[in-house]
Amino acid sequence: MGVVCALLVLVAALLTGCQVLKSGADKGDRPGATPKATTTQPSGYGAVFLAVDECSSFGSTSFTEVPCTSERAAARVVARYDGKVGDGPLCPATTDFVLHISRQSPSSDEDGDGSVPQGYACMRNLEPPHPGDPGGGGGPRTIVGDCVYGSGSGQVRETACDGSGKEKPQYEVVKAVAKRAQCPATTALYVQLNGAQPVGCARRV
Repeated sequence: MGVVCALLVLVAALLTGCQVLKSGADKGDRPGATPKATTTQPSGYGAVFLAVDECSSFGSTSFTEVPCTSERAAARVVARYDGKVGDGPLCPATTDFVLHISRQSPSSDEDGDGSVPQGYACMRNLEPPHPGDPGGGGGPRTIVGDCVYGSGSGQVRETACDGSGKEKPQYEVVKAVAKRAQCPATTALYVQLNGAQPVGCARRV
């Protein structure tokens, strides 16, 4: 089995008062600094390693591509892009986590064409829990239905809306709009969501 060089990206949206801040190191659409992955030798099942609808197992530092029918299969690729996460398209809203795929040398190429390009795979767990779902408490994107709590220094981090997380929710993103002026009057915080509706209107819970 080939092992993909991959790391979970958990990037939190940052907020302070009623101002939008850029995404930080735990949640958001454009991850900040992430640990460097080690080089491995993937050998995929198709023309692209971890292509859309292919599956991977879970690992502590790397992920192995496995058949989706395997008992080791844990997550499915819902979108796959070349390049860096910060430079490419956003993952689907309910993505549970992102795998970063390192560029590989020709000797470790999965399809014999001479290279395995750098890229990233947007992953969805095959079974619950789904941290990328609204209110799930995780995932690489902040979306409508997510909850956050104050983590100090004017920042907030996402947590499960049902209170099952380590921290209790303090705000919930209830609407996504193009401009802050379109948020409801009850909005307590503005969250940067990116995408077509980049402003999240959050209320106290």
